[in-house]
Amino acid sequence: MKLLLLPGDGIGPEISRVVADVIERLNNKLDLGIELKEKDAGFKALDSYGTTFPADVAKEAEASDGIILGPSDSAAYPPPEQGGINLSAAFRRKFDLFANIRPAKSWAGIKSNVPSMDMIVVRENTEGFYADRNMFTGSGEFMPTPDLALAVRKITRDGSRRIGQVAAKIASERPRQKITVITKSNVLKLSDGLFRDECIEAAKEYPNLEVDEIHVDAAASLFVRTPENFDVVVTSNMFGDILSNLANELSGGLGLGGSLNAGHSKAVAQASHGSAPDIADKNIANPSALLLSTGMLFDWLAERNDSNTLKEAARLIRSSMERVFSQSNNLTIDLSGSLGTKEFGAQLIKKIEEL
Repeated sequence: MKLLLLPGDGIGPEISRVVADVIERLNNKLDLGIELKEKDAGFKALDSYGTTFPADVAKEAEASDGIILGPSDSAAYPPPEQGGINLSAAFRRKFDLFANIRPAKSWAGIKSNVPSMDMIVVRENTEGFYADRNMFTGSGEFMPTPDLALAVRKITRDGSRRIGQVAAKIASERPRQKITVITKSNVLKLSDGLFRDECIEAAKEYPNLEVDEIHVDAAASLFVRTPENFDVVVTSNMFGDILSNLANELSGGLGLGGSLNAGHSKAVAQASHGSAPDIADKNIANPSALLLSTGMLFDWLAERNDSNTLKEAARLIRSSMERVFSQSNNLTIDLSGSLGTKEFGAQLIKKIEEL
């Protein structure tokens, strides 16, 4: 089993070091047979190779079973023609990573605004309003005149059906067995109407699922007021981007925001948060989101390889983090604790050994 680790920018190398140490310990404990290879990407690669996404990184990604991508400061990259390639976007296009899966869970021991939240936001990742992913060539935004800007929203039947299938499968494996389709179909009648209909049709593959639709503005309110009513939600690109961040903040913060970008043949573990260059190299970053993302990658690989050991590795990551979070003296600074990045990693490895 080959995994590629790309530490990225800002706090990326610090939190990636913790992830690498945890994988090494799990490798030894469970005999996973994982070969973890680390490569430079982002600003470090730009300085050395003139591009944030060197050819050898692309080659290693192709040969790897899964990828762990540290945070990238892509907004600060130079234009693509000067080597500033957005890594997340490049992987999404290269491997057709159409499903962005983002859990939002309240953990015992961590202060949250909604202690009862336990949902998964399944976001379509290749279409929608975002101009970098909805055209074969060119941009989905354009200006016919200096005073007029237009944006094209792309929703396809196939794209809607396949993200609906992913969400329905996830919901069918959870105790609640409930899926909520979030749209603005009362206004975007054609595009969101198509998205809604295809997601509902996909859910019919699982007869026991409870299915409903909520408009995005109401969903934003209900995430705050009655989060316990949500289990798995599926929505389009922009709505999912916004709502998943909201859910993570309500449940404890983006520092806990695990995320998986998945396609049919490849998946990339990537935390929901950014590179936070202002706190880089200070040993205060929280590695939890990237660790949880790595656990999600292990689950994805376990299903595709019918591997109980990989499933156990994912369980150990979640269970050990649950134990660490339950003790206030084990929390990082962003969670009102006092542990540094390295010290948090050491506590987590200790819990893995104890389990």
